[in-house]
Amino acid sequence: MRIGLRAGLALLAVAGLLGGSVAQAGAAGRVKPLAQAHAHNDYEHGRPLLDALEHGFTSVEADIYLVDGALLVGHDPGDLRPERTLQALYLEPLRKRALANGGRVYPGRSGLFQLLVDIKTNGVAVYAELDRVLRSPRYSWLFSRYLHGFVLRGAVTAVISGDRPRAVMAGQRDRLAFYDGRLTDPNDLGPGADPKLAPLVSDNWTKLFAWQGVGEMPAAERAKLRELVQRVHAGGQRLRFWATPDAAGPARAALWRELAAAGVDHLNTDDLAGLSAFLRGHSGAATG
Repeated sequence: MRIGLRAGLALLAVAGLLGGSVAQAGAAGRVKPLAQAHAHNDYEHGRPLLDALEHGFTSVEADIYLVDGALLVGHDPGDLRPERTLQALYLEPLRKRALANGGRVYPGRSGLFQLLVDIKTNGVAVYAELDRVLRSPRYSWLFSRYLHGFVLRGAVTAVISGDRPRAVMAGQRDRLAFYDGRLTDPNDLGPGADPKLAPLVSDNWTKLFAWQGVGEMPAAERAKLRELVQRVHAGGQRLRFWATPDAAGPARAALWRELAAAGVDHLNTDDLAGLSAFLRGHSGAATG
């Protein structure tokens, strides 16, 4: 059967696209996912999301602003660019990856993949637009969903941090994102906490602990850390700290060892290669 030049070129283009998807899926399959690896400010890497995935990260963080109806990704307003939307940097790559990998970010892995979305300002308005985008048929199938008291697990779980509109989110009977709680808020941790709303609890390490990885961790602080982990896990939630030391060296390694040994669910870093190497070489780290 003969085909025209244009048709032939079109077929080659489609084959190229499919080949790219298969190659990406194959690359993901060769990386062992790291259950505790969280990419803080992931969008500041050369290839947002993709660099984290190549290192086996299972949680990534993106800061967003609403500008002229677009969800733009960046740490500060001066960093924003019209082409750097949440859809372009995260939602589309995750969608394509899940399609290529049988509905999962990492092929064959049913564990959590978390997209932590940090709303920098104007939380109610930004969340309303994010909610609209997540509900579109293009993306709604990709995300975990809270529906009338039940949580339906998807390939990606979106969690809202930063300027979080708690009342709005708590009032939704059908929701495609979850709430990032705080250790210091009794509504987020304790008898009144709801893991179906706030499956993640995060807080500033420096406001809770004096130890920064130098010397032995004080026994009282080690006990406090483990008690916090137990409380969070008893409530069916996960735990993350930000503002932990992140300069390469013995202090960071010592702190990561304590966090991993205590069972902290997400270790926060800007150094993808550094945390990946640490977790792959640490016997107490969670993988898979």
